[in-house]
Order: sequence, then structure tokens, then C-alpha cells
Amino acid sequence: MSLIYKILPQDLWREASANGVFHGAAIDLLDGYIHFSDASQVRETAARHFAAQDGLMLLAVSAEALGDTLKWEPSRGGALFPHLYGPLDILHVVWAKPLPLDEAGRHLFPDEVAR
Repeated sequence: MSLIYKILPQDLWREASANGVFHGAAIDLLDGYIHFSDASQVRETAARHFAAQDGLMLLAVSAEALGDTLKWEPSRGGALFPHLYGPLDILHVVWAKPLPLDEAGRHLFPDEVAR
């Protein structure tokens, strides 16, 4: 199974967990799709878009389970990023873990996220 990753505030994750579906954060709603990163991209995504932000969650999602609603499209530097065109059913979330900060304000990723 190949995993893709979503970084989001804990309150949005609590809401999605309660509702069984995640419709996206503000930027996702604005762009018309839910932004994801693969394992090689997620650390840079955190540093660029969530620098020093506390209270975040990291979701690991099965890319295969999303079917045709998942598109790999060029983004940062021409790299292909996974974009979900539709809501995320939380049944496709393999795991959700806090994304804490170290003393320098960098996010500490779980060991499961390969570099």
C-alpha cells in the first residue's frame, strides 16, 4: 500500500473524525481539491506551509483506496503532488498522529514516514 500524507490542525481532524469525512482545510476549499504530499515531499510541505505551527496532525492515507478521485499533478518545482478531488472518507486514513515541534520549532515526524 502506498501512503500519502495530509497535515492539518487538530481541531479539523477532530471534526472530520466526528463526521466521518474531511472536506478540506481553507486552502483546499479555495483550490478545489485536498492537498496531499508523498513521503519525499511532506517534510518540505511542513516547513514551507506550517512552519513552527503547533497543534497539527499528520494523516497517512491509502492512495489506492482513493481511486480516480486522486490525481498526481505538477506543483512545487514541477514535482507531482497528490490532489484529492472530493471529500476524504476517514475510513481511508491508515493512521493519524500528532505532529509536535522540537525545541527549534521544527516538526518531528513519526518513524513510519520514510525519508
